[in-house]
Amino acid sequence: MITNRLTVTRIADVVADSLEKRILEGSLKPGDRLPSERDFAVELGVSRPTLREALQKLISKGLLATRHGGGTFVTDRLESHFVDPWQEMISGHPMLHSDLLEFRQMLESQSASLAAERATNVDIERLDTLYATLDSVYESDDVKACIDADVAFHQAIAEAAHNVLIGHLTSSLMRLIHGHVSINLEHLHARPQRWNQLRSQHHAIWQAIRERQPDMAARAASSHIEFVVQNMGDANLEAERRQSALRRQVESERNLEIKGPLLTG
Repeated sequence: MITNRLTVTRIADVVADSLEKRILEGSLKPGDRLPSERDFAVELGVSRPTLREALQKLISKGLLATRHGGGTFVTDRLESHFVDPWQEMISGHPMLHSDLLEFRQMLESQSASLAAERATNVDIERLDTLYATLDSVYESDDVKACIDADVAFHQAIAEAAHNVLIGHLTSSLMRLIHGHVSINLEHLHARPQRWNQLRSQHHAIWQAIRERQPDMAARAASSHIEFVVQNMGDANLEAERRQSALRRQVESERNLEIKGPLLTG
């Protein structure tokens, strides 16, 4: 005899699934602190024991973590499992840098194209705000603010693509190349003409997404990364030349110290 059993969905499971979705889509980001248990239970319309059970499910998955006396936070598990091993590989194998930038070009071109197709009005408003911030810091000498605004703008584009993997991969990639971004922007900031080119490139990407032009957005993003690759090569070459000049200077001074007593003896 076959019996049909009704599957009863538990409220705690529904809450856990909802929070997990927020983490996956990037609404809740690594480091974000959740509201207090009392306030969060009221916000979600559930009892505190139900909320506690839901949070425990995500803690067991490693998506949330609690700090004694400090609340509950979103972990970076989804990113760290990708970033940590590659961070070590990239630092030990410089030839991977070009592969990394090639991957970034592919990822950001697709992100911009999908964002132009899929961005909601809310996404566009967020991009407008972040682009305005980015454009304004170009006028300043605060390179740190430029780096932060640059990363935030590109991450917002990835999230506007509405592809969970693209959003998390872009975030992970930005962590991997943060040092490269810093060196590149410092290099460009000292060169007004190139700095203005960078500014124009971000404007082109933003405008293409706002005008719902996927192909144009992809081309603008691809051209932007090509420009970044070229200038990072120039920055690395310039850094090597400085190091070479310093080494020659040190050796020259050392030779003078050695020859000095011989010449006066």
